[in-house]
Amino acid sequence: MQGLIRTPKVFDALIPLVFLIVLLVLNIQVFGTDGLSGSNQIVLILSSMVAAIVAIFRLGYNWETLQDGMVKSISAAMSSILILFLIGALAGTWLLSGIVPAMIYYGLQILSPAIFLVAACIVSAVVSLATGSSWTTVATVGVALLGIGKALGFEEGIIAGAIISGAYFGDKMSPLSDTTNLAPAMAGTDLFTHIRYMAKTTIPSISITLIIFVVIGLNYEANGNVNDVQIISDIILEKFNVTGWLFVVPVVVIVLILKKVPAIPALLTGALLGGLFAIIFQPEIIRGIAAENASYAYQSFKAVMMSLYGEISIPTSNDVVNELLMTSGMAGMMNTIWLIITAMVFGGIMEESGMLRVLAEAIIQKVHSVGSLIASTVATCVFFNITTSDQYLAILVPGRMYADVYKKRGLAPENLSRTLEDSGTVTSVLVPWNTCGATQASVLGVATLTYAPYCFFNIISPFMTILYGYFKIGLTYYDEVEEEKLV
Repeated sequence: MQGLIRTPKVFDALIPLVFLIVLLVLNIQVFGTDGLSGSNQIVLILSSMVAAIVAIFRLGYNWETLQDGMVKSISAAMSSILILFLIGALAGTWLLSGIVPAMIYYGLQILSPAIFLVAACIVSAVVSLATGSSWTTVATVGVALLGIGKALGFEEGIIAGAIISGAYFGDKMSPLSDTTNLAPAMAGTDLFTHIRYMAKTTIPSISITLIIFVVIGLNYEANGNVNDVQIISDIILEKFNVTGWLFVVPVVVIVLILKKVPAIPALLTGALLGGLFAIIFQPEIIRGIAAENASYAYQSFKAVMMSLYGEISIPTSNDVVNELLMTSGMAGMMNTIWLIITAMVFGGIMEESGMLRVLAEAIIQKVHSVGSLIASTVATCVFFNITTSDQYLAILVPGRMYADVYKKRGLAPENLSRTLEDSGTVTSVLVPWNTCGATQASVLGVATLTYAPYCFFNIISPFMTILYGYFKIGLTYYDEVEEEKLV
């Protein structure tokens, strides 16, 4: 039995939110980048407890009502959780089959000393698109590119800026990326609609970035060699059967995306085709993974299953390549899924109790146009990147806060999901104490504030989405979405 419900005030809503921010800042100082392994999730659970205490003892809600809100919130994210599992499976079979190594190999071939900065950006983008991970890209190919660029006489800040710009473009646009799945989940749209819609702002941003790097590159004399890149290429050729036929699988997935096939069957098809192509084209890799003296059919079944659910790695003589040629399958997605569930619990209580609505309304009172709404969303995402030091929370919390606001304005959810990525995903690496900024600075050995001015893609993206908002370019409204469904 629930008694009299009191409407929350901004102060009530700020109690759990401030608790969340303070504890996350403390948490990141203690655990650093290991926070994603569980401590951030615990912080969200504790923050949910504080939100529940406020809702029960200050606002008059009972536990059953709040629990229903949590379950409803988690249910809304279930399709995204299933997609994340399939992405892990797809990443596994695409490594086993040689699809990802082939993408990396051909990407490295475009590297030319005459256009090093542009090439470094493009190579990083290709690898990140293939792997869905900016962190893996920077830690592997990025490290090699940094060494080559320094040998050619480029400043390390400019090289790192080119690498990170490309890596975050690929991360942002890849269906394998966790943030690319997280943003549409928070906004209430699907993965492929999100990617198609995001291209409207992302392609102009990366185009401007490449032009800037061309201009900068013209001022440098590149008279070195590319031995490091050649070593990586040679190892990939030694380990894998690199053939153009491997690209049939990503082409099939792209066609399914263009045909608007739902994400789950499209990704499952890609994962299973990856396993089939591994059996056809990579028998030596299959035998190495299975590591058993048995029939090839037995070895194939074991290796493909391992790539779908768990960790596999292709050992080589090069540590950089070793880092690149490993994946964790479905199991590798568990920390992200755990984070999503705990965030949805927090969001569910905040939403059910009306506290999210109060915070959103306080912001909306300052918003008088679509442009200012999008600008406010960008500012909120950047604020959470700075205060919580975590790009996931910079997407999760604003996503929950603004979902109803965009809906009331008649804006389709892909407007929100695009804005979350254009600001939350890309600006995280520009903050020295953010997990992304701290990691990339450590991996590359270049201080965050040294490379940040040259991360042109990451700087341009939030301004591009604000520009689109104020000039009402590329916006989609609910009535337009309904018309598309009828066609």
